[in-house]
Amino acid sequence: MKDEFAKLGLAIQFLTRIQLPVQPGYTPARMAATPAYYPLVGAMIGGICAGVFWLAALGLPVPVSVLLALGTGLLLTGAFHEDGLADTFDGIGGGQTREQALTIMKDCRIGTYGAAALVCVLLLKGAALSSMPGPLIVMAFLAGHALSRLSAVLVIVTSRYVRDEGTGKPVAQGLSGGGLAIACVTGALIVMLWPLAQPFSAMLCGLGGVVAGHGAMRQFFERKLGGYTGDTLGAVQQVSEAGFYLGLLLWL
Repeated sequence: MKDEFAKLGLAIQFLTRIQLPVQPGYTPARMAATPAYYPLVGAMIGGICAGVFWLAALGLPVPVSVLLALGTGLLLTGAFHEDGLADTFDGIGGGQTREQALTIMKDCRIGTYGAAALVCVLLLKGAALSSMPGPLIVMAFLAGHALSRLSAVLVIVTSRYVRDEGTGKPVAQGLSGGGLAIACVTGALIVMLWPLAQPFSAMLCGLGGVVAGHGAMRQFFERKLGGYTGDTLGAVQQVSEAGFYLGLLLWL
């Protein structure tokens, strides 16, 4: 059990800027197993964003409260996934070959493709959430962050890492059966608990959006790269999260 808590702590440190009171104890094996807890860390981030929205909405308009909650997510993660989204679009959009795309994605500067993609996805998330009733927004934040990170985990276990080094290298070894089970059970619990607060039909539409976002992003980058990088995992998370919100909006 201590080893599992250490893996969870490493997952929190990897995906967020949250400072833990004690160091979990890094080992390469533990780090490679951290994707098992990505959906749980996503639920934690989404829960904090939902709390910020709920508190802000007590005295502010819904669109402003949504923006504050989205900003909280950016602060919690250090825009980790958003950076991956921008780099992915810069690389795939600007690189004529696989090698050129990978080189562009390593550049710390943001280009036209990346900036356009980042603005579009952030605006899309903000507009979709602002169009929902308050109680649904709270649930959308929690479930969207968790399920979109499960979407990224599924890329890790079904594709191959294409760099020798990079942000995704520590977790590129894939998950054991037990680790994958933890990630999937976390996602399943989110789905199963959803009807306690919202109609299950809404969740089905949201899941459809996650699947659509997952598939669209993989089609976008795997044709050129032949696999994934750390940046593309961030892109999958972002587009899957936006897809979840759009699915809920279609349900409405």
